[in-house]
Amino acid sequence: MSVSEAILREDNDSKGRYLYRADGHEAEMTFSKIGTSQIIIDHTEVPDAFRGQGVGVALVTRAVEDARANGIKIRPLCPFANAQFRRHPEWADVLAR
Repeated sequence: MSVSEAILREDNDSKGRYLYRADGHEAEMTFSKIGTSQIIIDHTEVPDAFRGQGVGVALVTRAVEDARANGIKIRPLCPFANAQFRRHPEWADVLAR
């Protein structure tokens, strides 16, 4: 199973997170919901054990895919997520302006 296939999404009424677990380690990207039309990505944490494996990018990519599927926009306040949006202009359709 690839990293992207193993990412889980957990959410409640106002917050949520994307999660990847392997070999006893956990990476996560958290978000807050603004109504039903927008999320704020507020934190991404990837342990050293996953560095260089594309786990952080996979977390953001999954959020972009979910945003497209659900017609919502993303406000990337987390510095890592913000940098990924700058590197991926093809994600502009889900970027909150």
